[in-house]
Amino acid sequence: MISPKTYLTASNIRPAKKMGQNFLKEPGIAAKIVLSADLQPDDVVVEIGAGTGSLTVPLAGSAKTVAAYEKDSRLIPLLRDVIRRQTSGDVIIINEDFLKFDGVSFYQTYKRKPVVVGNLPYNISSQALLVLISNRAYIRRAVLMFQEELADRLTASPGNKAYGRITAMLRYAADIKPLLHVGPDCFYPKPGVGSMVVGVDFNKIPTVKADNEDFLFKVIKAAFGQRRKTLKNALAGSELRLSPDFAQKMLEYAGIDSNRRAETLSEMEFAELSNVIRKHLDQEN
Repeated sequence: MISPKTYLTASNIRPAKKMGQNFLKEPGIAAKIVLSADLQPDDVVVEIGAGTGSLTVPLAGSAKTVAAYEKDSRLIPLLRDVIRRQTSGDVIIINEDFLKFDGVSFYQTYKRKPVVVGNLPYNISSQALLVLISNRAYIRRAVLMFQEELADRLTASPGNKAYGRITAMLRYAADIKPLLHVGPDCFYPKPGVGSMVVGVDFNKIPTVKADNEDFLFKVIKAAFGQRRKTLKNALAGSELRLSPDFAQKMLEYAGIDSNRRAETLSEMEFAELSNVIRKHLDQEN
């Protein structure tokens, strides 16, 4: 692997801070990430943020096809050159924002659920996860690298201060597992914090299934919208427009103490609560 710094300097490209660009430069780490993806020869991979091809090249050597998303147009000629020189694998470069990813269209094109792999910039990490969750019926699993702070949040358990909206949503939709710590020295430019590779398995069957998943996610958002407040007050003061009395009754019906806070609820309790609220709202209408 030629270092990203060498490629970028030769192309007169400076990493864009506003895009959160920190390019992986250690081939050993790239190999471990690809290994943890457990790819089969007929797999299709979606790569988020191909950058200078540090992951793209080894991914192409392990999968049938790599659909490499890269938003930064400056990097596309460089990426094409890296792929041409370093792999004979099937790589399709997509110069688009991954946040526009459409799982249905992708599945119709490739007839397979892809494995998603990527080193996610901090500024789009949460948004990218929301895209993956909403498209998870068409995705098998993901192996993603996040800044350590976000990885800690994603793998947090209820009752932990790091546990938040995106954690609850992801715990409902998938099984999450920390895989590999990656130090700041493994990137160019060197970030101020370490990173963590996380495995996300979208084959999870929820213990308590939400009758309406979109509504479940609205309830989770409402509960965490004012996370310092009790659940009763957070729900009553949210976009759900519930009266305090109604919120109190719904929590009682769900068997949840109204004085608890959002960060203490498991994904199963959120699913039960959303089912109760939805049922009674439907009855009132």
